[in-house]
Amino acid sequence: MRVWYNRTFSSVYAAIRLVRAADTAGRFTIIHSNANRHTPAALLAHEFHREPVGLESAAYVDWCLEFCRAQRIDIFVPGREATALAAHHARFLEIGTRVLSAATPARLQLIHDKAGFYAETRLPQAPVAEFRRFEDLAGFDAAWAELRPRHAKLCIKPSHGIYGIGFAVVDEERSSAALLLGGIEYHIGYHDLRRGLAELGEFRTMLLMEFLEGHEYSVDCVGDAGRLVAAVARRKLGQAGAGQLIDMRPEIIEATTQLAADHGLNGVFNVQFREANGTPRLLEINPRMSGGIGMACAAGPNLPWIALKGFADGFDTVEVPPVANGMRVAEVADALELP
Repeated sequence: MRVWYNRTFSSVYAAIRLVRAADTAGRFTIIHSNANRHTPAALLAHEFHREPVGLESAAYVDWCLEFCRAQRIDIFVPGREATALAAHHARFLEIGTRVLSAATPARLQLIHDKAGFYAETRLPQAPVAEFRRFEDLAGFDAAWAELRPRHAKLCIKPSHGIYGIGFAVVDEERSSAALLLGGIEYHIGYHDLRRGLAELGEFRTMLLMEFLEGHEYSVDCVGDAGRLVAAVARRKLGQAGAGQLIDMRPEIIEATTQLAADHGLNGVFNVQFREANGTPRLLEINPRMSGGIGMACAAGPNLPWIALKGFADGFDTVEVPPVANGMRVAEVADALELP
């Protein structure tokens, strides 16, 4: 079977490596495409193809359709434009290609909109942090007046965003310059923030939220149309160089199971939690592989392989190994020559 991973995040390198390691029978031919011919994933794929640049969403979908036809793709695992591509499964099926999407287009749009996602989520095992949305200074001030009396520390982040870009804890005591010179990352001075918001006028939707002080958990998962097939929960340790701890905390696995069912999650996805006063709270669903997928798979289940093999042949054909709960894992940098 010919399987295509298009341009996506750097985690595709680990995914292809893990799939090829598990595919001892050589069943799958792995194709990868990217606009950058020097991408490390090109070293692992059986075939590499250059992607065009500058295409709008609809044009890119058309290009993907023609690529699948020309390259006789059996399974397409999209990264780039995954939400748009999820709406065109029927077009791909007409040429014999099955698309492995994490959810329906409507669900993907909701998951990517944190304000809407938080408002809709009901998760007793791990409730979302209290939040308010704002698009101007007046909205920020109203949200601050409401939330600050109830929470010792607040933070901001964009309603749409990845990699934590735009996230900052609001510091009421120090200026942004003092925070910068003190080497304190992901913090912003309250007065500097208000001044900046006033200068911007109106802007994209932002969230003001209670800041959660506890441990952060990252759960890498495989779903089968809403059924949680496999999950590996990693607890991030605060000490530099200490790695991460595989921690299959029951209420986090239970919450992840409910989220998979509520959103019909499929293939490889990731869920983030963080503690507040010892209670896990939901941060977000990432409908894609996380950057730490390799660490999760070191604990037993080869998640990209389970997702691909299950999608191709049915999950009754896949064995899910037990998770090595309590294992400590880490990633190390390695040098390689690029193509």
